[in-house]
Amino acid sequence: MTQELKTELEAAAFRRLVEHLQQRKDVQNIDLMNLSGFCRNCLSKWYKAEADQRGQEMDLDTAREIVYGMPYSEWKQKYQQESTPEQKQEFQRQNPDH
Repeated sequence: MTQELKTELEAAAFRRLVEHLQQRKDVQNIDLMNLSGFCRNCLSKWYKAEADQRGQEMDLDTAREIVYGMPYSEWKQKYQQESTPEQKQEFQRQNPDH
């Protein structure tokens, strides 16, 4: 496999992941963090960091809009639910330094 094809496949897989996360608005970020150790916000930060490394100016709001499919403030207003005490406790257990 050539590096170009590998990069194309990785980009396609990333686009599918983002599309999947955009469709699964019922899945809260805290659930993603508790189960996998990353969430939509992490993915947005990674996207921005990669842009920065390549000299491409991008603010976090732009990266979040790419991942969320809408402005982050709009997503929060429409879809974000209050975390339960159990979710918060699990988050602290899984991420004590976060």
